Amino acid sequence: MLVRELNRGKCKTYLLACERDRAAALIDPVRDHIARYLAMLSYLQLKLEAVIDTHTHADHRTACFELGDLTGATVVMDRNAPAPRVDLHVSDGDTLAVGSLTLRFLSTPGHTPDSMCILAGNSVFTGDTLLIRGTGRADFAGGDPASQYDSIIGKLFALPEDTVVLPSHDYRGNSASTIGEERRMNPRLAGQTREGYVALMQSLQLPLPDRIQEVLQPNQSALDDDALNFPSLAQLNEVRQIPPLELHRMLAHPPVPLVIDVREESEFRGNLGHVPGSRLIPLRTLAGRSVELGPDRESRIVVVCRSGVRSSTGAAILTSLGFEDVSNLKGGMLAWHDAQLPVQHS
Repeated sequence: MLVRELNRGKCKTYLLACERDRAAALIDPVRDHIARYLAMLSYLQLKLEAVIDTHTHADHRTACFELGDLTGATVVMDRNAPAPRVDLHVSDGDTLAVGSLTLRFLSTPGHTPDSMCILAGNSVFTGDTLLIRGTGRADFAGGDPASQYDSIIGKLFALPEDTVVLPSHDYRGNSASTIGEERRMNPRLAGQTREGYVALMQSLQLPLPDRIQEVLQPNQSALDDDALNFPSLAQLNEVRQIPPLELHRMLAHPPVPLVIDVREESEFRGNLGHVPGSRLIPLRTLAGRSVELGPDRESRIVVVCRSGVRSSTGAAILTSLGFEDVSNLKGGMLAWHDAQLPVQHS
């Protein structure tokens, strides 16, 4: 198994390859370095079979979608990832073959709802869940420190002590660690209780990433910021969230809300289906087609997507355009499906 760290900076990308079969995967590729990745693959005579994001990034633009288009590689993310252009959604325990290598995915929510780690051989790619002598923040983009603690203690610290830890970020110049070292020496985790960890993470008061406004929503939607006028974070925070059961009750009693699904058509008619009676208006066309919704400007509107992230953007856009009563389906179609509520596929 060949493993190389490619970026030489705070944001780490890993090349993982089967040397026998010349098959490769890139983990957490950065858009600014696409040419470098392609040159490296060519130099090593490797075929890129998979591009994997361990979570939806908030400090750099992902290269997964462009690399998928350029090479035909499969774009892989966690089941809860919001982006529409994911070829393979994985759940805890799922595996993926890259040549003769087997990658096993561990669902590790906390830093973000779609955070996952990847076990390959004696190495674990920990994303922003577990850093060397630290942990990823859990105070925005749906982060939850209690879930993060459970993920680290229950999943990562259950791995063998000599498992090599390969995080997606490092801010202190660290280059190597193991699960055993992090159990004993990580200052946020060693001897820490769940309650203590939550209190610690909530007390950090960290500034938001410098580029969060320009990269988070494009990564979530797989749209360029010149294709859509994304709402501000403040506007997103003001969007009302309603759970699936509440929407289900609303649909049973007139006047029923207008349900707008902002996914792509392939998702709308795909495995998850859609809320019965919902109307498809993809996010990339929502602002331009809002004139079609003129008669509903004062009606109750609920916006839906796969995980509730893109639809929050859609709800904020409609609110900014003067629609008076707009809510978001919390958790999206994933939550609707998990609640075993009715769906349509046609």
